[in-house]
Amino acid sequence: MLQMRLKFFLVAAFPALLLAAPPAVPRKLDPLRLEAIEARMQTYVDRGSIAGAVTLVARDGVLGRVSAVGYRDLEAKKPMKADTIFQIMSMTKPVTGVALQLLVEEGKVAISDPVEKYLPEFREKFVATKIDEKTFTIKKAPRPITILDLMTHTSGLPTDFPKPVQDTRYQRTLTELVDIASQLPLEFEPGSKWNYSNTGLATLGRIIEVVSDQPYEMFVQRRIFDPLGMKDTHYAPPIEKQNRVSMTYSLIDGKLQKADVDYTRKGAKMAGPAGGLFSTAGDLVKFYSMMLNGGEFGGKRLLSKASVDTMTQLHTGTIDPAGHGAGMGYGLTWTVVKDAQGTTDLRSEGTYGHGGAFGTDAFVDPTRGVIGIFLIQRNFGGTPTERDSFRAMAEAAALD
Repeated sequence: MLQMRLKFFLVAAFPALLLAAPPAVPRKLDPLRLEAIEARMQTYVDRGSIAGAVTLVARDGVLGRVSAVGYRDLEAKKPMKADTIFQIMSMTKPVTGVALQLLVEEGKVAISDPVEKYLPEFREKFVATKIDEKTFTIKKAPRPITILDLMTHTSGLPTDFPKPVQDTRYQRTLTELVDIASQLPLEFEPGSKWNYSNTGLATLGRIIEVVSDQPYEMFVQRRIFDPLGMKDTHYAPPIEKQNRVSMTYSLIDGKLQKADVDYTRKGAKMAGPAGGLFSTAGDLVKFYSMMLNGGEFGGKRLLSKASVDTMTQLHTGTIDPAGHGAGMGYGLTWTVVKDAQGTTDLRSEGTYGHGGAFGTDAFVDPTRGVIGIFLIQRNFGGTPTERDSFRAMAEAAALD
């Protein structure tokens, strides 16, 4: 009876995924191991390290299990649900990358293009090298920043805007923000090092606006969210959905405290190409299934397989470090597992995905055909224990 109720719930909550065309003989997931994921996440709720979590595992286009444990609002004791909306933060970046790649496929832009071709304010960039707390050397960059540099975080642009700008970024237009980014000195020569850069992804979003001749968020809505049926993915959740948004917590001295974050983006002037999205497990699995299926989902083709392959290949070469952790590198806005040194959580080499500052994470393992989605709301994630447990357990559920 429990299995029947679960099956009905999955069909009701995630109908589009079940209509995807799996291989003739899709590989299996172990139901007992999937069930154990939920039990493990519940232990973290019971320990007080997270308020709640939604997890999802799929393989070869077939949903294995979606689980919701704990609370989306701890103080009000509102239970976490499968359709809870999360701020996915930097998981927005691959969405921005796919948007740019759509323009590449139309021949309107090339990954190798210099940024200044579309944004003239980026001409003649300078590199500032810090000598000590008060001394810098300045020299002209040996070459322009390219779109490839933006997508791989090798542009030399700083991680974030100066603090007064960063704190008020949603009160500024994307044009205003990128104008500021264009005036910031580079931290290293383009292409020579890796540095995670929100300013670079904001710049990428602005290029999408210039090339498509429409607001960034409108392009993403029309070209990605609408075709994939991602109806609960927004840059600002509409008022009728705001009660489904999970609260965000900080873990301070071992106790969860509600964080001071913006849950509505009311009055925001820009969408946030680097980290502005709200979404659900049900919507995200559509986006990640499209990638796993070579650019197609639900009978609709979004990207060519060539684009998916290009985006998820390693593009940071021998640059080390190039990513968050040993054995990692970067594709075109995707993190990529590049060697066995980074596979201690059981992900195969070539696995790609992205995480977010509030602890959200998702991955696609093309070797095993596994998609894993992990959603919590803990300010800046804290330790990755819960995420790494989920990754390993999701991969271990693949029977062959």
